[in-house]
Amino acid sequence: MKATAQAAVRTRSLPGLLFALVLTALAALAVTAPPASARASTPAVTSVPAIGQALRKSPVYVDPAAAAQLSAKDADALAERITKADRPLFVAVLPADYPKKDLFTKLRTATGITGVYAVRLGDAFDARADSSVLPRAAVRNLVTTVEGEDTRAQLTDFTAAALTNMGGSAPSTWRSADDGGGMSGTALITVGAVLVAAGAGAYTLVRRNRRRHAEEQRAALEKLRVVVDEDITAFGEELDRLDFHPAEAGADDAMRADYERALDAYEQAKSFMAAAGRPEDVRAVTQALEDGRFSLAQLAARREGRPLPERRVPCFFDPRHGPSVTDATWTPPGGSPREVPVCAADATRLADGRDPVTREVDTDQGRRPYWDAGPAYGPWAGGYFGGGLLPGLLVGTVLGNMMATPAYAADYGSGYGDFGAGYEGGDLSGSDFDSGDFGDFGGGGDFGGGGDFGGGGDFGGGGF
Repeated sequence: MKATAQAAVRTRSLPGLLFALVLTALAALAVTAPPASARASTPAVTSVPAIGQALRKSPVYVDPAAAAQLSAKDADALAERITKADRPLFVAVLPADYPKKDLFTKLRTATGITGVYAVRLGDAFDARADSSVLPRAAVRNLVTTVEGEDTRAQLTDFTAAALTNMGGSAPSTWRSADDGGGMSGTALITVGAVLVAAGAGAYTLVRRNRRRHAEEQRAALEKLRVVVDEDITAFGEELDRLDFHPAEAGADDAMRADYERALDAYEQAKSFMAAAGRPEDVRAVTQALEDGRFSLAQLAARREGRPLPERRVPCFFDPRHGPSVTDATWTPPGGSPREVPVCAADATRLADGRDPVTREVDTDQGRRPYWDAGPAYGPWAGGYFGGGLLPGLLVGTVLGNMMATPAYAADYGSGYGDFGAGYEGGDLSGSDFDSGDFGDFGGGGDFGGGGDFGGGGDFGGGGF
């Protein structure tokens, strides 16, 4: 009887126990779950430090709120291309409403790595760079050439051009993720056997390629020789017309020094050209001519009592015009506008809507401007427009497109296809970071047409 009663109690208590458990679970959910309004709110904005940490691990960051702009597949392909190029290029794709103020400076501070930083913010795009990696003019021109493109095309085109023109090295933090392990002993033995077996054939192929390459270089040098000889002759004629004698009345030591430098540059140019054995050697010739023409410009200013001119690169359209005096907007046929250094005469022509007087050279299609004449003229132009400026000027031209190819960089890479020589970059310390290089998005935060981080400060062209 007693056992029956206890069983009855247990039976009656089971529904009550289940009910109590349900109430307890509901109470716990009520305490821990956020209100419906909180769950439906906009996701928190990814912080700049978080983006910086992501960029230290991979060169491309796509914000979750901007995932529709660039697919994961395209982002991975872009990151792989940058990593393989071993250049400190950082790309961020962010939503249009991401806070813009000081964004570039904050990104650069967050990563602490010297490099080029490109940001796609909604439909707008801009970039900044440490000047030791890529000069302001080059960044500005590269940004201009990709304006109006969709996200994938814009980032792909900008990346291709930037990787070709910039210096520096990628941070080691990118490579560490790929160092999963070395080859096994069996794999090494297999590879070694294959290499030994193929050695004889490879040696023959290498010799044949070297001969062909040497022949191509000789042909390119002969093509350049005609143009360089014209430049040397033109400079010699300038010296003949100078009508200056070191002992003339009014001549001082500074004038005589200018004159001596000009004469020395003329002799150096002739000597360098006579000794040239490869197309790359021509760069020293045109550098000497550029130095000589600047010395003549200084001499002319001293004789006329004018302020001494600032040191500028030659006129883009024809270096024989002498040092440039200003920058002017120029649009090549079928290309995008860019700022180029020009002499006073060409600046006036452009302002009047006329064509500048351009340097033309012989090609299989007749006389063409040097930037549309082929890869042989890269070393010639590089001597005049060194320091990383040339690629930004030539983007979208025949010569610029050829300079962007790995084969061209391998042949004429001494300061043309690869501007890495002498560049820093890729360090993680951030100790050389000059916030004036990066500028910011300005008080209102507009994109401003590219450049280093100190020029103009704001993003401007994309409707920000």
